[in-house]
Amino acid sequence: MHKDMTGEISPQIVFDDFLKVDIRVGTVVSAEPFPQARKPSLKLVIDFGPVVGRRKSSAQIAALYAPEALIGKQVAAVVNFPPRQIGPFMSECLTLGFPDASGAVVLAQPSAPVPDGARLF
Repeated sequence: MHKDMTGEISPQIVFDDFLKVDIRVGTVVSAEPFPQARKPSLKLVIDFGPVVGRRKSSAQIAALYAPEALIGKQVAAVVNFPPRQIGPFMSECLTLGFPDASGAVVLAQPSAPVPDGARLF
């Protein structure tokens, strides 16, 4: 987890670089504690609709979110990174969030419902 709260801006990129990152919205269909993770995390299954399907994600969001409260919530995630082994769990997408003032992750979510699988632009 990278927490850059210094306010530094990353190097400039071109629009084609942005288009390479496939950020989609999906609905959390299951969430459970992930006690084997090094940092407080939850194991999520997110439904990104018919094109992307369901993906698993290990998300360091346990400080602010109870698993049962996430069911049915829409979240944003990068869906085109390769799978990543996190302990005994294979994470298939990167759930996105922002650090709050204390460093706890606040999920990136649309402000109104959108179709699962909608791509960020």
